[in-house]
Amino acid sequence: MSERGRNEAVEAAVKGELRLLDPEVRRSPELAGALLHPDFHEFGASGRHWDRAAIIDMLATAKEPAPVSASRMRGVQLSADVVHLTFDTDDNGRHVHRSSLWRRAGEEWLLYFHQGTPFTE
Repeated sequence: MSERGRNEAVEAAVKGELRLLDPEVRRSPELAGALLHPDFHEFGASGRHWDRAAIIDMLATAKEPAPVSASRMRGVQLSADVVHLTFDTDDNGRHVHRSSLWRRAGEEWLLYFHQGTPFTE
């Protein structure tokens, strides 16, 4: 943590997570892939298990996505190279609790693991 109470690792992970919610990034295999760790995997809100290649393909070929809003995003740095984020998303009325692990790879922070769990308000 810096002198001003900022945690640059958490900020980098939040920035990456928000980029992954951007429809332009989601549609681009290059842009989305640049944010995913080579060993990425996800347990999706659908219950499906996704690996890196499958999620990149799904995002690139999905119909035009509606804007997804994120709220209550919080992060904690678990170690020098790992950040855990939790947040909620609203995708056209579909609410999902989300949890992500971001790992440092050299100078970059990459999404290593993600899980989504649907909920009702």
